Amino acid sequence: MSDVITAAVAALNEKMSGGFDAGSAKFVIEGEGGIVVDGDGARASDDDADVTLTAAPDVFEDMMAGNLNPTTAFMTGKLTVEGNMGLAMQLGAVLG
Repeated sequence: MSDVITAAVAALNEKMSGGFDAGSAKFVIEGEGGIVVDGDGARASDDDADVTLTAAPDVFEDMMAGNLNPTTAFMTGKLTVEGNMGLAMQLGAVLG
């Protein structure tokens, strides 16, 4: 597992203590791998999920640091979303 994925899993677990009960989401960090978030928390994984969000490592880092709103990232094309858009919006609210 890459250092980027390890750090991202830790950041997501910190932001969402207790997990994400609304469904499952997968973050794909381009060139690094995937992270699945669900009711059990965040973990490195490439499993299928209800929604998949894909971004470059710097975009993901900016979202985790609070420097980039996930909705803004999506609207500017820095974040792509495939699957359940409502779930993506719920996740964005948790992260923002």
